[in-house]
Amino acid sequence: MASETRRTHHQVTFAVLAASVTAYALLQSLVTPVLPTIQADLHTTQNTVTWVLTAYLLSASIFTPIMGRIGDMVGKERVFVATLGALAAGSLLAALAGNVQVMIIARVIQGIGGGVLPLAFGIIRDEFPREKLSGAIGAIASLSAVGAGLGIVLAGPIVNALDYHWLFWLPMILTVAAAVAAAVFVPRSPVRTPGRISWAPAVLLSAWLVALLVALSQAPVWGWGSSRVIGLFTAAVVLAVGWVEIERRTATPLIDMSMMRRPAVWTNNLVALLFGVGMYAVFAFLPEFVQSPKSTGYGFGASITQSGLILLPMSVTMFAVGLWSNRLAVRLGGKTVVLAGALVGTVSMALLAFAHTHTWELYVATAVMGAGFGLAFAAMSSLIVSAVPAEQTGVASGMNANIRTIGGSIGAALMASVVTASPAADGLPREAGYTHGFALLGAALLIAAFAAVLIPVTHRPSRIAVSGDPEYAVPADGAATPATAGSTVVGDRAE
Repeated sequence: MASETRRTHHQVTFAVLAASVTAYALLQSLVTPVLPTIQADLHTTQNTVTWVLTAYLLSASIFTPIMGRIGDMVGKERVFVATLGALAAGSLLAALAGNVQVMIIARVIQGIGGGVLPLAFGIIRDEFPREKLSGAIGAIASLSAVGAGLGIVLAGPIVNALDYHWLFWLPMILTVAAAVAAAVFVPRSPVRTPGRISWAPAVLLSAWLVALLVALSQAPVWGWGSSRVIGLFTAAVVLAVGWVEIERRTATPLIDMSMMRRPAVWTNNLVALLFGVGMYAVFAFLPEFVQSPKSTGYGFGASITQSGLILLPMSVTMFAVGLWSNRLAVRLGGKTVVLAGALVGTVSMALLAFAHTHTWELYVATAVMGAGFGLAFAAMSSLIVSAVPAEQTGVASGMNANIRTIGGSIGAALMASVVTASPAADGLPREAGYTHGFALLGAALLIAAFAAVLIPVTHRPSRIAVSGDPEYAVPADGAATPATAGSTVVGDRAE
């Protein structure tokens, strides 16, 4: 590891973090457009091959907050390297998988990589100059979403030039390089939270997330009213209530419930949930829409590569706008930027729902979508990190990313139910199914705009203070007030 006395320049650290987050984000979506190819090669069924996605999603949902908490305890850089190692190992196993069972196990191992994002935020907070924190956090947040979009864009060319196994070989190579660089260059964590993992909350967290996400992913197949789906939803609620109660009572909680109750935290988490509903459903269903045969009257008969390119404008505008998001937050306040992002995202979903006759309309819609998501994701990440003490950065940002993933599961399941509700005689979805589905996603982002109104009012972010800064601290309501030594972090001044 890098020396504590002679710390690596923060720009080098940022390059390592950016490469790591990109590798993880690519693996979120690279396999989505090629599931039929994997299904044929591994001689499995359509229902079984969907677990290649579901297993990864379940694993990431469980391990994201856990790895963030462990990083806060034992050192973010150590856990960061270990997380990259697990991501690389899972990619290697997936590349070599000869049957669907091994592929699913590999995807579970890859899901441990969900800890990359909260650990990256924590390392940035530890290592970056105060005036650089917001910009770096915004850039990493944007990369996490951009990488997921680029995965769909790149999947077709990679499969055409090589084969689908390289969807795992290439990220593995990038991840191994990032892990070596992290071990060499990322400094040891100066901020740690002594303690231990309380395994009862960890088990309950895993249990209710598994119950919820399995119910959501299988509801379109089993039926929303089936006894299995209702039973899983009931179990998820009961287990979640038990998890919250144990977290409140344990001396060393996995996730501090008092932290989660802060207005600046729970409001941003609610917005993240609703944005996840919109983003991941579009990733899953827009390529399917444009790949539909022209005989349907709405499809374009596009190839995997062509359908991926539809999402390229979103990746470009998301990253570009994400880099400027924090500058806008300085002038307008983080709350205003998140609200603007939600409204812009709503417009993009309306375009997809009601203006999808020509491909240029889809390019415009995805470009607008990227702008909205870029605004919101960067600002939300900064607001979350600013609202909690330094020792809780990993678990707070991890839970925010996790909630966005859960939102994605909800969005994909709801979209699947709407799109496939009334299939045509040939078994393909009707155009009305997609229209109603994209309109539903627009409604979710409109609700996100109302949720953004609840974020504590802030304006003119001056800088982010660190532990020991005598000027600003964050009380329980997330607003900045004058303080003495021992302050936490703040990105915005309250009005």
